[in-house]
Amino acid sequence: MSALKKINEFRRNITRGLTKNIGSSQKNQQIDLSQKIEIKKVLISRPNHRLGNLLLITPLVQDVASVFPDCKIDLFVKGGLAPIIFENYKNINYIIELPKKPFKNLIDYFKVWIKIKNQKYDIVINVDKNSSSGRLSAQFADAKYKFFGELDEEMQLAHSDYEHIAKYPIYEFRSFLTKLGFAKNENAIPSIDLKLSSLEINTGSKIISDLVKNDKKTISIFTYATDDKCYSESWWEEFYARLLKEYPQYNIIEVLPVENISQIGFKAPTFYSKDVREICAVIANTEIFIGADSGIMHLASASLTPTVGLFSRDNINMYKPYNNNSEAINTNTGTIEDWIKIINMVLSKSN
Repeated sequence: MSALKKINEFRRNITRGLTKNIGSSQKNQQIDLSQKIEIKKVLISRPNHRLGNLLLITPLVQDVASVFPDCKIDLFVKGGLAPIIFENYKNINYIIELPKKPFKNLIDYFKVWIKIKNQKYDIVINVDKNSSSGRLSAQFADAKYKFFGELDEEMQLAHSDYEHIAKYPIYEFRSFLTKLGFAKNENAIPSIDLKLSSLEINTGSKIISDLVKNDKKTISIFTYATDDKCYSESWWEEFYARLLKEYPQYNIIEVLPVENISQIGFKAPTFYSKDVREICAVIANTEIFIGADSGIMHLASASLTPTVGLFSRDNINMYKPYNNNSEAINTNTGTIEDWIKIINMVLSKSN
């Protein structure tokens, strides 16, 4: 681990220790049901800059907007991706962006907290209980009701998929609404969704047509990931060879990461772009996406394409793709034969 990573890890441990008890007194918030309850302004806090983590709050935004279609939603995030991801979300009011490197942008950093404090909210929702900045924002915000992201053991027992990071904030939000007198909401959890326009989807279709130059259906793969989530070149070469053998009736294209790296040595037709909406639109025009746990895997889910996520870590229940006939594969168990059966099942449901 580099010196910078060690310093950042030390800083995170210190701030987590300082903020871990924030919100513990909010669990039993007093609610006066004699007062008319109106939800007009909501703050959702997810101060993270990673593509996947930002995409994973799109279901919560959809759920809030479906219950309160006229409400305004502010997002507390980090970096500059959120305006791109939420471009077609009409309920988004302000996107409050924490600088990716706060110590190099102290003035902008403090301006963010002032902006949060100057707003009045009906509800503030901190998505990740392990986020120190998220917990601080929930504490700092002027809101009638606050969620700090604490584990709810009762809901954990009631929902087998409660562990999923895109789902448990929705379960908590819905549960809280019943305490306010709203009817119990048992609708399906919304999909991760970038809300691509028809123009974007048509552009993605043209890109694929220009790339493969035939009328066959297309499978998209993504061979890269960060750290130990990234499978080796030998692993991918064996898996890719099996895909070619199993699916000769399909094109197979590789979506490349921003690093322009291919674990199969660029053997497949490749698509490269730094535009996440364009990448999503290309994947939206494929029959299935297959790739390791990564931001691009979640982007594939956000295209509403059947997504097969490959997991080597034990966090599969927290991050696995869902809806749209998607599946997750634990590559620590089973064989390529077992994984091909899962892919076949997804393809058969999608056709």
